[in-house]
Amino acid sequence: MKHTLKSDAEYMVEIRDMYKIYKMGDNEVRALDGVNLKIKPREFVSIIGPSGSGKSTLMNMIGCLDTPTSGEYYIDGNEAAGLNDDEQAFIRNKKIGFIFQQYNLLAKLTVEENVELPLIYAGYEHEERKRLARTALERVGMYDRRLHKPTELSGGQQQRASIARALAARPPMILADEPTGALDSKTGIEVLNMLKELHQEGKTVVLITHDNKIAHEAERIVRIMDGKIVFDSQTDGDKGEVNV
Repeated sequence: MKHTLKSDAEYMVEIRDMYKIYKMGDNEVRALDGVNLKIKPREFVSIIGPSGSGKSTLMNMIGCLDTPTSGEYYIDGNEAAGLNDDEQAFIRNKKIGFIFQQYNLLAKLTVEENVELPLIYAGYEHEERKRLARTALERVGMYDRRLHKPTELSGGQQQRASIARALAARPPMILADEPTGALDSKTGIEVLNMLKELHQEGKTVVLITHDNKIAHEAERIVRIMDGKIVFDSQTDGDKGEVNV
């Protein structure tokens, strides 16, 4: 794969007739069953479904963390479905910033070092890594805590650090997997408002959630059930800050 990527495509996410099939003895489990999905640049979309619906599998496909049994996937105009692990990792590092429910910060590293980690994988030089990491930490109000270890932070501060890590390489898309799930309601609202700010600044935001109330804060809701998209519609959400 050439180490150049397209950008400014019509769709940030374009999935065509995607299947993910697991064999369980003589049985066949269709985690994704003919999914078609298009997300435009700068959209704020929530993907919602109960446990076992296929939303985690769909998230893994969007995030280039897994490959489908069949079907096509383009991220910002770049074909991703048929790539090997190294090629998918290259696209991930350039196109997607991940925010996870459990933060996924390394306990032995400082906050700044955690934010720098994906920049190392993406091949940035030392000084540029420092600059980008500190800019991202300043953006989320964590610059003064950059030398702290994750265990010295509250849950909300850890999630802010993980958001800084997602932003550091300036990817066009943020993929947030239940980002408020491990937080109290007040801190969860702060994180959700931060995602809305990122969307307003021009990021494509894809939010994975099981919570209807949170889902309705996005511009658009995609509901998945039994591996199929059963609902896809604009909402009246994303009108500004969420209040307690």
